[in-house]
Amino acid sequence: QLQVVESGGGTVQSGGSLRLSCAISGGDSHNLHRYAIGWFRQVPGKEREGVSCISMSDRSTYYSDFVKGRFTISRDSAKATVYLQMNSLDPEDAADYYCGADFLLRPLNGVTPVQFMCEGPGQIGIWGQGTQVSVSS
Repeated sequence: QLQVVESGGGTVQSGGSLRLSCAISGGDSHNLHRYAIGWFRQVPGKEREGVSCISMSDRSTYYSDFVKGRFTISRDSAKATVYLQMNSLDPEDAADYYCGADFLLRPLNGVTPVQFMCEGPGQIGIWGQGTQVSVSS
């Protein structure tokens, strides 16, 4: 199993930037290329939603519509770390942000593995404890 630990959350004013990190470790880290890593967020009263996901095999990515053009997901395989660069933050982006990990899975309907992961957080098998992002108006 893998373990993931988030960091980098904090408070920023509207329009500012934050960079979140997801550090990956565990006994299956030598098979990291078999996994997809994703960032998800949750606010009180709402379901956890996908933000952006990345394949640890080919670096393919997926972005939810509400972050396209503002957020960038990237990976550093040597450091076993996935980053989420968040720019132009809006108060609506305030949430608890979670890193999730699961095996790459290719659906039969043509959806990519990273899209499938981001659209189905209820199926994610490995979660971090979350990091809080607050955005002031």
